Amino acid sequence: MSADEAVQSTNDDASECKRSAVRLGYWQDDYVQILVRGSDRKPPEINRGYYARTEGVNLFIKKFLKLAGEKCQIISFGAGFDTLYWRLKHAQCKFDNFTEIDFPSVTARKCYAIKRSKPLLEGLGPDCEVRLSSTELHGGNYHLVGADLRNVNEVASKMRESEVNFQLPTLFLAECVLVYIESISVANLLRWIISRFPTAMFLNYEQVNMCDRFGEIMLENLRARGCPLSGVDACLSLETQMKRFLSTDWDGAKAWTMVDIYNAIDPAERQRIEKIELLDEQELLVQLFQHYCICVGWKGQLFSSITLSEYDD
Repeated sequence: MSADEAVQSTNDDASECKRSAVRLGYWQDDYVQILVRGSDRKPPEINRGYYARTEGVNLFIKKFLKLAGEKCQIISFGAGFDTLYWRLKHAQCKFDNFTEIDFPSVTARKCYAIKRSKPLLEGLGPDCEVRLSSTELHGGNYHLVGADLRNVNEVASKMRESEVNFQLPTLFLAECVLVYIESISVANLLRWIISRFPTAMFLNYEQVNMCDRFGEIMLENLRARGCPLSGVDACLSLETQMKRFLSTDWDGAKAWTMVDIYNAIDPAERQRIEKIELLDEQELLVQLFQHYCICVGWKGQLFSSITLSEYDD
């Protein structure tokens, strides 16, 4: 298995973990079972960890949508089998364009699943024209395209094909993606974004605090799977996570560990999900939360007020 193939396989793992948590009732997702077939029940700390990841990302997406208004866009890097587009449409969220970019081998599998699913096709909009190839799909305001994020020219071309409007407020989303890309390529991508988008927010979920023994074990496990961690230097601390944006001329950045994110979730909601499964290894969950984070970078002043303490309902 090549390094790229090993990285792509992490999509299957993450998707199966999300389906496991959804089946137990951690959050509602009517679409994940369409894209992800049968999966084993995961350990409680994994289910709760993916709940915190999904809830944390959702909370910041809601903030973006409120600040940006209906004339905005979302571009998801390394989206895999994520169902965010359909969940947002189900929640009646408004946006002009939603584009997903991933390896063509991943987008091909997702295209095939969407093509065979009436709920996913209908979710693109009533009577919308769907243009479909073996690796790409364009329907309504949804675009699924294949590209290598290390090739900025290719990414730019796919955005144009996806009718991205470079002048609209745009959210860039990446979940455990940048860590697999060489730092110079990530820097080139981030610099290109702010050179083309005057108003942008980047939401990055990723590993952090990788210098201690727990972090070293995480890295060893990924390397054993053949996954290169070419961008791990940005995952050493919250400061290095923010520096990734500040050193590429973004206007600002903030970062929080998943301990902070989890504690900021509404107490009633935390109480609900903590009743779903008995958690024997509370310490293990805390360690996991300490080694993942959400970092937000922004260009322009529209998103500079983003904080963790004031979530939008």
